Amino acid sequence: MILKPTPNNLTKLEKLFEEAKYILRFEKGTFNSGYCVLEHKKVVVVNKFLNLEGRINTLLDILPTLKLDDSVLSPESHKLYKQVLEDKLNNVSGESSAETDASDDQTATEEA
Repeated sequence: MILKPTPNNLTKLEKLFEEAKYILRFEKGTFNSGYCVLEHKKVVVVNKFLNLEGRINTLLDILPTLKLDDSVLSPESHKLYKQVLEDKLNNVSGESSAETDASDDQTATEEA
């Protein structure tokens, strides 16, 4: 994760969503994943019972899945958005290479 769980970082993420014209709401509900995204209405609803770290992690999970017009973002928000996207890309490629390494290890063990 690129952000530490601090109130200031949560505020930065909330500002990013606001600048991207998404309505961010913290409410109670029966969410399997802790959140719900209504794409057509540009509304993101996050479980209000999540702690600070849970809220930040949830917003970081949601952000790469949204199609944002980064031209409307402030320089600070644009930088944060790019960092989140790069971090997500690195995590996905890191997991793929870790899976490949694990399968290579298993194949080597089976051959021995």
